[in-house]
Amino acid sequence: MINRVILIVLDGLGVGELPDAAQYGDRGSNTLAHVAEAVGGLSLPNLELLGLGHIGPFAGLRRMGEPDGCFGKMAELSKGKDTTLGHWEMTGLVVDHPFPTYPQGFPPDVIEAFQKAIGRTVLGNKAASGTEIIQELGEEHLKTGAPIVYTSADSVFQVAAHERAVPLEELYRICREARKLLKPPHQVARVIARPFIGEAGAFVRTEGRRDFSLEPPGQTLLDVLKQAGQPVVGIGKIDDLFKGRGLTRAIHTKNNEAGMDETIRILSMVPRGLLFVNLVDFDMLYGHRNDAAGYAKALQTFDARLPGLLHGMRQGDLLCLTADHGNDPLGPGTDHTREYVPLLAYGPRLARGVDLGTRRTFADLGQTIADALGVKRLSWGDSFLDSLSVG
Repeated sequence: MINRVILIVLDGLGVGELPDAAQYGDRGSNTLAHVAEAVGGLSLPNLELLGLGHIGPFAGLRRMGEPDGCFGKMAELSKGKDTTLGHWEMTGLVVDHPFPTYPQGFPPDVIEAFQKAIGRTVLGNKAASGTEIIQELGEEHLKTGAPIVYTSADSVFQVAAHERAVPLEELYRICREARKLLKPPHQVARVIARPFIGEAGAFVRTEGRRDFSLEPPGQTLLDVLKQAGQPVVGIGKIDDLFKGRGLTRAIHTKNNEAGMDETIRILSMVPRGLLFVNLVDFDMLYGHRNDAAGYAKALQTFDARLPGLLHGMRQGDLLCLTADHGNDPLGPGTDHTREYVPLLAYGPRLARGVDLGTRRTFADLGQTIADALGVKRLSWGDSFLDSLSVG
């Protein structure tokens, strides 16, 4: 019997291009393989024990003869490669229409309405790297107080502002105004606050980022669990991605280390239900910045924290590790990549070494968790719980 599920999303950890990757400009993408190659091989002994090496050929990773976990990979059915879509799909909600993107910047009517709502003019309004655009426009922003608006290949409306010119709470208010304004046909998946500090030529983004996502357009695993009286704890930016819906408790964390600290702490406090964790450093700090070495180091740091997490698990626990999309740091751009994501499942009383295959949709994971925790079926997905059962 499974009483508690710990679902950890390694944000941006793709494991190979999806069949339709070319439609997204992502032919040949493979985040984990390219990170491993770039550093001459990865050392991830604890993830190896859970079966990561069985998912594909990744330099340095071994295929364990008898891994402790079950392993596979999942395809995304939703039309896109956004963080929001990935998280929604793994909780049983597939979105069959793409969110709008703006490779040429946002239309004049959108920008004019936004400027009127916030009482400021804006700078930028183009697709750009977040770290590069603050270097380009940061000094002018400091002089004028005009926020920097930019986007990417993903469905995002990003607002960057120096904390000296626009205090953090004011930046969040500005982003909430954008969220209210961006309605169909301009209903982007996320509005993102991107605060930064420093001086001209040396601006750096801070950990004050906030995501303002749409509310899920249908029922998710989180809703079903909460309605059934189960605890649902979101750690990291889960609260933002689901607009707070379906959670009984939300814990915002600023980085992977803090996310793991909170997860291990909560293990001793919440004996049942779902602990849903997003670890964003892989994507935000390394994938988007084309920093394969930094990505590798972050993976190895996470791997070193796994024993502490496993030690805190109980007999009726299920740990699931996955991702929401790829973010290949060796790709042609700095954006998300359309990839399969890893699937690792482990529990002290569960089967070991089972190949879960290639799942048709991320929603198979949500359906499995619903099955494990004894709540009603979700709209999408096929449970693989039977494959995890012993005997």
